Amino acid sequence: MITLLTILIALIAILLMAAVLIQNPKGGGVDSTFGGSATNQMLGAARSTDFIEKATWYLAAALVVLCIITSLMVGTGGEAPLMTQ
Repeated sequence: MITLLTILIALIAILLMAAVLIQNPKGGGVDSTFGGSATNQMLGAARSTDFIEKATWYLAAALVVLCIITSLMVGTGGEAPLMTQ
């Protein structure tokens, strides 16, 4: 089960990297709050930008959740130290 979760984490991490690299560096962020997204809407690229942005958020959330689940399943990863005197 840990192996499957590790493979899923690696796959989601690769997809997240691709989604971040695909994004347009000129759009989003604080710039869109002050009217920077009007250019995207005039050129018709708003939908693709929305899809990539949503995909990025969903992939990031899935990565966080899978990492937490995996860490809880693994636990400490070892036995408690023996007390020798």
